[in-house]
Amino acid sequence: MNAQATPSTNVRHVEVAIAGAGFGGLAMAIQLQKHGMNDYLILEKKGEVGGAWRDNHYPGAACDVQSHMYSFSFETKSDWSKRYAPWHEIQQYILDTVKKYRLREKILFNQEVDSAVFNEGIGKWVIKTMGGETIIARHWVLASGPLHVPAIPEIKGLDQFKGKVMHSAEWDHRYPLKGKKVASIGTGGSAIQYVPEIAPDVAQLHVFQRTPAWVIPRDERSYSAFRKWTFKALPFTRTLHRWRCYWTNESRLWPILNPWMASIGEGLLKKFISYQVKDPALVKKLTPDYTLGCKRILISNKWYPTFNRKNVELVTDELSHFTENGIVTKDGKERKLDCVILGTGFIVDPRIYMKSFELRGRNGHEVHSDWAKSPTSYLGITTANYPNMYMLVGPHTGLGHNSIIFMIEAQVDYIIKCIDLVKQKGADYIDVKPEAMTRFLGEMTDALKGTVWSSGCKSWYQTADGINFAIWPKSTWRYWLQTRHVNEADYVFGKCTGKLAGGQSFSGGVSPIGALAGDQAMARVAQR
Repeated sequence: MNAQATPSTNVRHVEVAIAGAGFGGLAMAIQLQKHGMNDYLILEKKGEVGGAWRDNHYPGAACDVQSHMYSFSFETKSDWSKRYAPWHEIQQYILDTVKKYRLREKILFNQEVDSAVFNEGIGKWVIKTMGGETIIARHWVLASGPLHVPAIPEIKGLDQFKGKVMHSAEWDHRYPLKGKKVASIGTGGSAIQYVPEIAPDVAQLHVFQRTPAWVIPRDERSYSAFRKWTFKALPFTRTLHRWRCYWTNESRLWPILNPWMASIGEGLLKKFISYQVKDPALVKKLTPDYTLGCKRILISNKWYPTFNRKNVELVTDELSHFTENGIVTKDGKERKLDCVILGTGFIVDPRIYMKSFELRGRNGHEVHSDWAKSPTSYLGITTANYPNMYMLVGPHTGLGHNSIIFMIEAQVDYIIKCIDLVKQKGADYIDVKPEAMTRFLGEMTDALKGTVWSSGCKSWYQTADGINFAIWPKSTWRYWLQTRHVNEADYVFGKCTGKLAGGQSFSGGVSPIGALAGDQAMARVAQR
């Protein structure tokens, strides 16, 4: 049975199952097709593709990576409207790409994954969805990404507030903000975009800030008609422009790796804040006291000037609780509100957003136990004792300076090489060795030393205990080089002796091919 089984079928067999229809899952699917691997299926928890760009449509939503870099290298676009594309343009690009590669017929919508268990008898993953589907797949790709579960703060009385409450990733455009008293909680990447957009319309806007962000100017220039024509008529100019964007972004890494350089940037940005904001007291509140680059650097031309408006208040007092009609700070002051907007970002620690998700590998391994201290993997892609399971944007592959799509494409290429190796060796699975994963973690720990990320500030790159599990602490081209080839010595290739019995129950054992040696081992594999 292939991926196009009829909807009434409860069990589907595919070679590759992919969770998520955002940039990662779509890139994986397209490259599988390009390599002649058409027996795959995408499981999408919602009713449309796009991931973060489907969900984040708040006023002012836009990318903070240049348009020409925030797109697939194999599917570049000549007519981006401006340097940094708005959300709807990116979402349309995703929809157009899905249509071009005819991916929609390979997607099961409204099928959030409930559990994924590796069956050692058959060497396959048994994946169950909340919609009642069961998928049996040889290879299993987690492409859900880290930015899809909104973080809702635990503030006393929030559920008692009688006004409107919405998260930035769940924006209700039917609710009119004009003339309303509004509180925005959080000053991260979403808030710095929507706050300046809604400020002119609301009667009063209270911006609750826990920690200020470093915000740099944004290049808002549009591409001229001639430039778009050039990009279309002369594709090599599009490629050159993309490379220029790439190396410009890579240059931003130097101050992060060398804190003394970051201090120079801090001095310039402090002058920039003082120039943009009229009130010296507000300048002080809006100026971070941590090293530039420790948290994600944000981009906006409108953020700082917004606080010159008479109807905008920056609140740095700690929140105490909500009442039915407003919010109270620790100093006892209550602010009456009509609406509360939660610009509080996302839960990026997979141990938390996967807490209700059963994920079991071989030898009794369970991800919540294995990641009790911190999420970890090899190259952010494979995890020991979870054979044929791959992650996109896994631990230590997030970025603070360049396009995550560059990393995704390197990971997709690596995964396809792994799938090819399993087939070439006549094996049932590939499983990274624990010592390879430990070595990689050591490399990341050493690379973080001496950078701004080790300067002591708290960020979403870290666990609650302060372990930086998210960031790739090197140049992205070094990651590309490291994932160009699969080091077979870092893996075990296994062969399963069991068989699928009755379609539902399984039996059998596993014999590790990796334990065999040399040419004799390969001969045995070929005979099986």
